[in-house]
Amino acid sequence: MTNRRDFLKKSIFLGTGLLVSPSELFSYRLPVDRTIKLYNTHTGEHLKATYWAKDHFVFSEIDRLNHFLRDYRTGDIKKFDVKLFDLLYAIQLIRDTNKPFQVLSGYRSPKTNEMLRKKTEGVAKNSFHLKAKAIDINLPGTELGDLKKLSMFLKRGGVGYYPKSGFMHIDTGPIRYWHKG
Repeated sequence: MTNRRDFLKKSIFLGTGLLVSPSELFSYRLPVDRTIKLYNTHTGEHLKATYWAKDHFVFSEIDRLNHFLRDYRTGDIKKFDVKLFDLLYAIQLIRDTNKPFQVLSGYRSPKTNEMLRKKTEGVAKNSFHLKAKAIDINLPGTELGDLKKLSMFLKRGGVGYYPKSGFMHIDTGPIRYWHKG
């Protein structure tokens, strides 16, 4: 019997074209568990969360993810767009890795975002981090350029490539791409 990873990979790469678009593929509610692993580089916290089990969201796990991705500077928590979790799951699945994503930034409160805008070039005034629809990550064992290509291929939202800083920005906003340094 084909396992879910093989099924998804074959669905994506079968023949010369896609059976379904990457964005359609991960919008399907397949009857499998979806687990993501995260490591917060600022707090040292680790999290393994199964946010989708069989045929439904696991709201207690989503609450854990929301807390984990809080603004660590202020402690503010916001409910994340679950499509972002699906995007992380898709990347993890296609890369066939058990390594946790290293999280540099999840939710940002308005206070934190404004502070970062004053200190750091390239922080957007209306960042999707403020809406809990964005995350800045890297994935050990995966070249940042490969992570960028995969994120762009999935066409699930914005992809920002920051090679000098060693991270990728992904969000569930409109599809767009940018490169900084």
